[in-house]
Amino acid sequence: MFKSGFVTIIGRPNVGKSTIINNIVGEKISIISDKPQTTRNKIQAVYTDEDSQIIFIDTPGIHKPKNKLGEYMGEEIDSSLEGMDLVIFMTDEKKSLGPGDRFIIEKIKGLKTPVIGLVNKIDIHKNFTFVELELKESGVFHKVFPISATEGININTLLDEVKRIIPEGPKYYPDEYITDMPERFIIAELIREKALNYLMQEVPHGVGVYIDKIEGSEEGNVINVNATIMCEKKSHKGMIIGKQGSMLKKIGTAARKDINKLLGSKTHLELWVKVKKDWRDDENILKELGYRDW
Repeated sequence: MFKSGFVTIIGRPNVGKSTIINNIVGEKISIISDKPQTTRNKIQAVYTDEDSQIIFIDTPGIHKPKNKLGEYMGEEIDSSLEGMDLVIFMTDEKKSLGPGDRFIIEKIKGLKTPVIGLVNKIDIHKNFTFVELELKESGVFHKVFPISATEGININTLLDEVKRIIPEGPKYYPDEYITDMPERFIIAELIREKALNYLMQEVPHGVGVYIDKIEGSEEGNVINVNATIMCEKKSHKGMIIGKQGSMLKKIGTAARKDINKLLGSKTHLELWVKVKKDWRDDENILKELGYRDW
């Protein structure tokens, strides 16, 4: 009996949703950083084993939108709850559920779809039992698990429960398939991840990455990638480039390592920086950057 199903993961920004998906599929599909609102798109990742196929939807962290990009992220969350076989709610609170968690729990309270609750970062927070009890007593959750997305603690237990809940179904994707996102989107996200990791707090939310070109070299053993980092202010451009190009080089060097793994080939990465004021409210730019229909 083969089982397959669609599972969406929701929670506040920066609770580890992308980390757990990357851990499960064994590849970096969703980018990770310590900045909130890292994930901007609804990213589909596929886990396949001998008797099941689980399609995970990684959603942007739920927050109040401040621009068209924020509105788009909200739309992605709402659509990700439609037609699911299972919803997973994730928190990393160590003492008590906060207002953001409670808002999301109210949002999913009326769902007919089964909901699993996860308390993340138990490798860091040892006294998580009260939060676990809060989730259980809410009456919303089918099961509640303490986990560590980074260390893989209880991930197999979670997968066993997911497999138990999802219905019998076909194999939607080939065994080797791990995401439905275009290659150029993942490359852009890997570059954006490095920018998020290296730049100051006020810069990252105004950063987007556009892939200008991906092509093989004449020798055939190197893939050339040209990309533009979009920012909203001239002062941000200076920060992204850094003194004598030092910051841009740091971003590019780190991104290239992940792109090499993704493509299975050496890559030559060239980065440019462009200022476009209020690009997060520009529908055309949002489409170019992949935040609307492909």
